This record gives sequence, C-alpha cells and structure tokens, in this order.
Amino acid sequence: MSAAVKATQKKYCSRAIVAAIILGLPFIFGGYAPIGKGLILGTIFSILNFILIAETLPKKIGAGTRRKQTAVSLSSIGIRFALLAIPIISAIKLEQFELVTTVIGIFMVQLAIVSDHSMKLIASARKRRV
Repeated sequence: MSAAVKATQKKYCSRAIVAAIILGLPFIFGGYAPIGKGLILGTIFSILNFILIAETLPKKIGAGTRRKQTAVSLSSIGIRFALLAIPIISAIKLEQFELVTTVIGIFMVQLAIVSDHSMKLIASARKRRV
C-alpha cells in the first residue's frame, strides 16, 4: 500500500474516531451511555471497513482475468457487509448500544471525508471573493 493511501487512511480515520469520542463521551458521562457507546462502536467498524477497502482495492485492479476480478470484488463486498452487520446486530440485541447512533457511527469516516472536502470548498470560495 502506498504512503499516500496510508496518509489518507490515517487522516480520515483519526478524524472520525476523535469526532466520535468528542460526541460520545458527553452522552456516556451524562447518563445516556448507549448513545455514546453506539456512536463509538459504529465508528470503530467504519474505520475497519475503510481499511479493508484500501487493502482490497489493489487486489481488485490487478486480479488478472475478469472472472477473478469479479470474484475478488464480490467476496470483498460480502466480507465488508458481514463486518458492518456486527455492530448493527449488536445494537439490536444488546441494550448497551443505541441502534440509531450505531448506524450514524458506521458513516463517520464518510462524514469525515465529506466535511473535509466541504471545508476546502468553502475556504476556496471565500478566497475567490476576496
């Protein structure tokens, strides 16, 4: 894996987990622990999913035949869906996790990426005005 991919992973995964902790801890200490725990649980699995995407992407591209590329892609998707099912099932079965915040946590890496790009877009628009 290239240094650029690792830097991107570190950047967005770090932002996602920090945001989850900052948002989740007040709920945990405020007596609403399932909300905070669900957010943090979902974020951890979001990070694992993001890392798995980066690890399997080169295998999809350089897999050889079309049949082999399709098999690698489908197995990657299946593994990632199974991985993301773990926090959802946990939130449904266990009272210590809130389902809604767990699902929000699953999207924390994507939210970190979108917020980063939005901030850059806003900053560039402000520079053009000046």
